[in-house]
Amino acid sequence: MAEDRGRTTHFGFREVAEEAKAGLVHGVFSSVASRYDLMNDLMSGGIHRLWKDAMMDWLAPRPGQRLLDVAGGTGDIAFRFLRRAPGAEAVVLDMTEAMLAEGRRRAEAGNLADRLAWVAGDAMALPFPDASFDVYTISFGIRNVTRIEDALSEAFRVLRPGGRFMALEFSRVPNPALQWLYDRYSFNVIPAMGKVVTGDRDSYQYLVESIRRFPDQESFAAMIRSAGFDQVKFRNLTMGVAALHSGWKL
Repeated sequence: MAEDRGRTTHFGFREVAEEAKAGLVHGVFSSVASRYDLMNDLMSGGIHRLWKDAMMDWLAPRPGQRLLDVAGGTGDIAFRFLRRAPGAEAVVLDMTEAMLAEGRRRAEAGNLADRLAWVAGDAMALPFPDASFDVYTISFGIRNVTRIEDALSEAFRVLRPGGRFMALEFSRVPNPALQWLYDRYSFNVIPAMGKVVTGDRDSYQYLVESIRRFPDQESFAAMIRSAGFDQVKFRNLTMGVAALHSGWKL
């Protein structure tokens, strides 16, 4: 839209034109797709798996539900959801074809193929009708969206009345001493690890910076409420390194 031209947003610590961010993010995830899951294990010491299990525990998938997992790339959340909910269906949406290709290659994808679909698309303009899903999840993806408010509005639109929104995202550590240690690890170790494992230091430098630009727990909860969701709550994981946010379309 003409009125959006000239608007800027952040790409890590850089300011970029809004219309440029999606392409930059696409480049990041295209570059690291083949080693994305391995890097998640290395960076977190495997703790990201416990966070995703905690997400499923709070979500409590039920048989017959229909899930939309946005920025779901390699299928981690969708696979967990379907294993816990007999007869449920899932759609994994991601803007990066390379991430979707990695997901399709995983063994679980073949076992769950009759209940699972893969769609390339934009979180800010979902290619689905209103009230299409019972559950919307987004895991470590919403901080990469150009306009978070638009993605939340789309989440509300595609959920059915009584539907559940849940986001898992890196967040803010409330203890200053722990934050100092976390910063040292994030900025000194993770980009170097990314260089060794994926050959791409810059993408992991961006990912570290994007975490610091994401709103804190209370601010993000307020954004979810503003999108129309009720009963909005959050739970800190690993002392606030990550947080789960939940809301309902009532």
